[in-house]
Amino acid sequence: MMYHVIYDGNCNLCVTLVKWLEQIDRGSRFRYVPMQDQKMLDRWQITSQDCELGMILIDADAPERRWQGSAAAEEIGRLLPIGAGFVELYRSLPGVKWTGDRLYEQVRDNRYTLFGQRDTTYHSNYPLCHEGQCEL
Repeated sequence: MMYHVIYDGNCNLCVTLVKWLEQIDRGSRFRYVPMQDQKMLDRWQITSQDCELGMILIDADAPERRWQGSAAAEEIGRLLPIGAGFVELYRSLPGVKWTGDRLYEQVRDNRYTLFGQRDTTYHSNYPLCHEGQCEL
């Protein structure tokens, strides 16, 4: 199964996390689209206002299946090798998920202040579209 990760390509934290995910996954499950690529986002009817709510994960086989924000981060973690157990533990501990969701919102809303903004948009080594060919 393939998934599309929509991330903020201008956010230093977001780009660092995408690069880390690229090293772990090497394009086997995840392809990446920066939120700044509105032409690609239009294919899924995703607006810039939608992107303000955080990263988005889309199931490539069933694009109506989507996760956003902290739910997207959890689902990505669950899909990684040995990640499912950690995500289940995280979700099962009383108050931890609620706290994690609030922390995600704070980081999302203040990411440029906390981590800085890039001068240029980062484009992944594992993009959804490469040389005009798209994996939709």
